[in-house]
Parts: sequence; structure tokens; C-alpha cells
Amino acid sequence: MVKQLRAARTRQALVLAAAEIFSDDGYALTSLPAICRRAGVSAGALHFHFPSKDALATEVESEARRCVEQLVADRRQSAASALQLLVTVTRDLLVAVAVDVVVRAGFRLGVDPSWKNGGPGFDCWWRAWVCEQLLRAQREGELTEGVSPERAAAVIVAATVGFQLSGAVGRDRGPSQHVEQFWSLVLPQLRSEDAPTVQGRV
Repeated sequence: MVKQLRAARTRQALVLAAAEIFSDDGYALTSLPAICRRAGVSAGALHFHFPSKDALATEVESEARRCVEQLVADRRQSAASALQLLVTVTRDLLVAVAVDVVVRAGFRLGVDPSWKNGGPGFDCWWRAWVCEQLLRAQREGELTEGVSPERAAAVIVAATVGFQLSGAVGRDRGPSQHVEQFWSLVLPQLRSEDAPTVQGRV
């Protein structure tokens, strides 16, 4: 039991250390020795848990996705509509990017051209989720006639990625006024007159 606990702590320390460096330096410039130093473990311990940098990056992205999936699940019941859920989750995702290094690293890895994991990453999941909510909003009559869910999703995803990469949402602060301004501009273009009012500072 003690060995299992120690192994779990070592594995988590490696994931956190990798996330910190991936977030700061990107995939290409991150090295396994640097991760070992940051985590305070030996190279042997790292390779016991993760055979390669690819495996570590995959785990960071997977953990980031699990965190955001839980965020979505937590907000789903209290959201009165698909657009309300989309606005709330988008804002809360950017809070998570600011305060949670694993989510921040997962976000960066998802758009890092030097990271090729051979499958859909965090960014692909986020894009699909945003599009899914807009399609649901369309089915439920929340979207203005003529709005393309796919095109709207592309704008929203580009904005969330842009806020994170440009520093508009930093490590020491949550969503800035730029995020609120984005929704103030975009939401009236999306929401039909008959749709439920979206609650919040937008």
C-alpha cells in the first residue's frame, strides 16, 4: 500500500512538472531531464511511469480533458439553456487555464504544432464540444436564423485559444474584461429573440 501511494505521488509529480514546462516552453523545447529535475525524481522513476515525452504529453492532455469534462458536468444541471451552458463553461474554462497548470498545458499542447500525438487532442475535443452545444441551441430554437453552428464554433474556439495564447487570461488573473467584451459582442448575434436570457455579465 505504501509503495502504491508513493508511486501515485511520483506519477502525479511528473505530470505536474511536465505540465509546468510544457506550459512555459512548449513541447519541442521540453526535455525529460528538465522534467525530472522539476519533479525531483530520477530518470529511472520517470521511465517506470512514462516511456517517453510523448507519453507524458498524452497524459497531460488527457488529464486536462478530464478536468474540463468534470467542469462541464458540474455546470450542466444549473444551465437553463445550451447557450447559457456554453457561455458559463467558456468563462470557467478560462478561469481554469489561469489557475490550473495542467489545463493550461493541455490547452497549449492542443495548439502546439510541434506536438503530434497521432490522434485528436484537447483542442479537437473542445472544438467538438462547442459545436455540439451550438447545434443543440439551434435545435432548441436559441440561435438566430441563418447562424451556422460550425462557423460560430470556429469563432468561439479561436477566441478562447487567442485569449490564452495572447496573455489576455494570465496565470494570476481570471477572465479579463476582454472575455466579457467578447460575449457582449457575439452573444446578441447568436441568440434569437425568443431564446431564454443568458444570465451573467454579458
